[in-house]
Amino acid sequence: MAPSPSVPSFWEARRRESPDLPEAVPLAWAFGATPEHADALLDLVLHGVKDGTASSLWDYEESSDPLPEVGELSVILDGAGEPRTVLVTTRIAIIPFDQVDAEHARAEGEGDRTLAHWRSSHEHYWREHSENPRGFAPDMPIICERFELLWPR
Repeated sequence: MAPSPSVPSFWEARRRESPDLPEAVPLAWAFGATPEHADALLDLVLHGVKDGTASSLWDYEESSDPLPEVGELSVILDGAGEPRTVLVTTRIAIIPFDQVDAEHARAEGEGDRTLAHWRSSHEHYWREHSENPRGFAPDMPIICERFELLWPR
C-alpha cells in the first residue's frame, strides 16, 4: 500500500498537538499484505488488543528496508493508505520462528491469541506473502516487535 499524500499533513497535525515530536515525518506503513488485513490489524491496535507484530528478517533483507529500532516512531496506514495512528517501538527481538513464545503471540492480538494460532496464521502468511523467495522455514529469523500507541490516546 502506497502512503497517501496526506501523511505529511497528518504528521504536522500530530506535531501541533505534541511539539516534542521530531520534525521529520516517520516511516509510514500498514500491517499485513492486503487492504482488508491492514484494516483488521489496525482495528486491533486502535482497540488496545494488539501491541506487537512480527516480520520476517528475510523479507527485510530482500527489500533492503531498514530494520525497526527501539524508540522509532511509525505512522500506521489503513487499507486505503491513509494515516490513522502513531506508534513507538518499545522492544525488538530477533528469534527463530519456532522459538517465538506465547507472550508474543498474545501481544499480536490475532485470533484466539494462542501460540498455536500465531504459528499457523504466520506460517500461512509467509508462505503466501513473503517478499523473499525462501518464503517460510520453521527456524527462519523473525523480528518480534512490541510497540506503544502514541496517537490517538
